[in-house]
Amino acid sequence: MMSLYEIVELTNGDVALQRADDEGHEPLVVIRFSEESLAFLGEAKFNVAKAMIEAGMDAAGELADEQAEAMFDDATNEPDEQEKLMLH
Repeated sequence: MMSLYEIVELTNGDVALQRADDEGHEPLVVIRFSEESLAFLGEAKFNVAKAMIEAGMDAAGELADEQAEAMFDDATNEPDEQEKLMLH
């Protein structure tokens, strides 16, 4: 089952990523901009927050792919000659 996510503004002004069907639970990610940043960004804070969240999700996806590949490699690799001779 695939979850749907939404980017929302919290009552304190922070921007959060949460599951669309999971109200009442803690957001997955919360982004808080400083007053100085907000003065500079204005309404663009949502575009910046979206870009930050997308970059984080891309990085997490790459990390998951690397971990899955490493697990696959570990499961399929034959022991080298020294490991074959070693008694554990």
